[in-house]
Amino acid sequence: MQNDDKYLKSKNENPGSGMPIDEMHELDRTLGFKERRYIEELRILTKSTAIDCIIDDRFERIIYVVRQGDMGIAIGKGGDNIKKMSRVLGKRIEMVEFDEDREVFIANMFKPAEVASVSFGERDEPVMVTVPERGDFGLAIGKGGSTIEKARILVRRFYGKEVGDILIPNRGNL
Repeated sequence: MQNDDKYLKSKNENPGSGMPIDEMHELDRTLGFKERRYIEELRILTKSTAIDCIIDDRFERIIYVVRQGDMGIAIGKGGDNIKKMSRVLGKRIEMVEFDEDREVFIANMFKPAEVASVSFGERDEPVMVTVPERGDFGLAIGKGGSTIEKARILVRRFYGKEVGDILIPNRGNL
């Protein structure tokens, strides 16, 4: 695995939050053997760098958090790299592009849904996500709740917060 200090967790700072860990909450983003193996497989097969990997058995998928700027190479032409990874690992592959700006990173978790805004709120408040149209609401939830569950896992893992309701302007909570 490529050693890129910019994306490794330090003792004093939570990547992407802009806040020292002791001001938020101690995050446990340790990677097990399988996760490290899957990150190495991604690097070997796609030449891209994953900064995190989650094995989500509930939805039978592997979620990669890919270094900012590596998303295109990770996906490959026509999704070839994702298809190859899926065959090799025997699970569905999903990728989220990391961003230092936490609102952009959280919006990336909901793609292909368009996200109008992300409200991070205070320490104990959940992250609120607003989508511009009803059609984006369904995409933000995902089949069987898979997309919102992916966002919940990643927001907990990176920021120690929960994801609240998905909002549509002038419609309130859904």
